[in-house]
Amino acid sequence: MDSKKELLLALLQQDPFIGQQALGERLGLSRSAVAGHIAALTREGRILGRAYVLPQQAPVLCIGGANIDRKLRTLGALQMGSSNPAVMSESLGGVARNVAENLARLGLPTQLITAVGEDAAGQALLAQATAVGMSTQGTLRAADAPTGSYTAVLDAAGEMQLALAAMPLAERLDPEFLRRSCAQRQQARMIVLDLNLPAESIALLLREAQENPGRRLLAVAVSEAKMRHLPAQLQGLTTLLLNRGELAALLGHALPAHDPQQPLPALAPALAELHARGLPQLVLSLGEAGLICSEAGQAPQHLRAPAVPVCDVTGAGDALAAGVCAGLLQAEASLASACRLGLRLAALTVQSPHTVHPELSPALLQEPEDFTKPHA
Repeated sequence: MDSKKELLLALLQQDPFIGQQALGERLGLSRSAVAGHIAALTREGRILGRAYVLPQQAPVLCIGGANIDRKLRTLGALQMGSSNPAVMSESLGGVARNVAENLARLGLPTQLITAVGEDAAGQALLAQATAVGMSTQGTLRAADAPTGSYTAVLDAAGEMQLALAAMPLAERLDPEFLRRSCAQRQQARMIVLDLNLPAESIALLLREAQENPGRRLLAVAVSEAKMRHLPAQLQGLTTLLLNRGELAALLGHALPAHDPQQPLPALAPALAELHARGLPQLVLSLGEAGLICSEAGQAPQHLRAPAVPVCDVTGAGDALAAGVCAGLLQAEASLASACRLGLRLAALTVQSPHTVHPELSPALLQEPEDFTKPHA
């Protein structure tokens, strides 16, 4: 580590408004050398721009996919193998991006590291991130590939029947690329990854987490196909969020039939198997039946979802994940209390046509009594 750069950072912490000439005189550097160090500190996320604003609170760092979401909703019963009348909408998406936007709208300092193309879609994703308060410093911008896309086919009730993801840029978030954002990860209070990341990158983050046990590392599943990106042994991972299909894919065998009223007895062996692999916390989404939260060495709990009218389920899982993250950041919060917050945010989201509810705000973290009604 460059000692002059570290001394410069210490001087900025003492006086964020100090000029470059004064910095140079204090450190015995030319003004151009000072400017170079400041540019490097800005790229690393250790200062945040004009007046050398320094991070006041360790952020949540989300790493993974960002793409354009397209939703096609049938106007009647879905007929496979045939043309179906439908309506289409388009929005910004990607699991890591969605989680990050939920967190930013809740008022939490949030950074997003993702990969986008140098096209209109990529520009829209980055501009919207800035508008809602997310930092995208460290994001990969590719000139030779388009921004990813995700197309969901919903039935007339808003339930997803099929989804197609074209996200080749996520493969470029490889270990070599991630090493460039090492300083950002060192500052993070919590790191959230989605399983769009290559297996080698996830392995790198797990190793780092084992070396920094005070920092939480959460993984959010993306699809059954991408469960193979997780290793067999899960040491380093603090919390894993997934659904039944993804759990079966991770274990490599079918699960017992789902009982929405009493889901725990049949699933207890599967939960125990993941804890035996080194996973401390597990959040298993059961859709409208709620979720199961399980911690190693403790009895798992089944938490029911609030009963709300459903407009569109897209983004509900990401809202759940963001609520769990936000809850776990609260002092002395339990996994169960964090999951209750996640269920409430998911309930808000399914009542909205938007992938991320646009009216989330910091006030929601102070009003836990009713998250089942949209806020004006």
